Amino acid sequence: MKKIGIADTTFARYDMYRSAEDELQGIGTGFIIERYTVPGIKDLAIASQKLIKSGCDIVLALGMPGPEPIDKQCADQASRALLDVEIKHDTHIIEVFVHEDEANTEDELADLADKRTREHALNVYDLLFRPERLQKLAGMGEREGYPDVGPLES
Repeated sequence: MKKIGIADTTFARYDMYRSAEDELQGIGTGFIIERYTVPGIKDLAIASQKLIKSGCDIVLALGMPGPEPIDKQCADQASRALLDVEIKHDTHIIEVFVHEDEANTEDELADLADKRTREHALNVYDLLFRPERLQKLAGMGEREGYPDVGPLES
């Protein structure tokens, strides 16, 4: 039985965990989910590390940085910390950040958060159980949360 860790934050304005859990439960079986919730995105690295140390085979790190320049700086720091944990533990951490200024309305932002989270949850499942599916999609211009752009024609 595989173990999928999901780290999320109270700072997020959308329940990204619910989308991830729902998507994973609808894809298949053979895994359990362990959740770890922290206040903000800069806490996601330690949450992810704790999930890995508790036996998670992969982690989905969910966060929603705000629109201000300091929020972008914090998101960059959080992303770098997640990369450090990922490399240190030789375990995938799939970062799912939805910046509040990526959409024009709150409805669009909620839709983007849901879609991006669900599409990355599918990536997590594929990494664990169907890596050949990802190989077939290599170079196809896949985008999480937005329409796919497709491959370049040569």
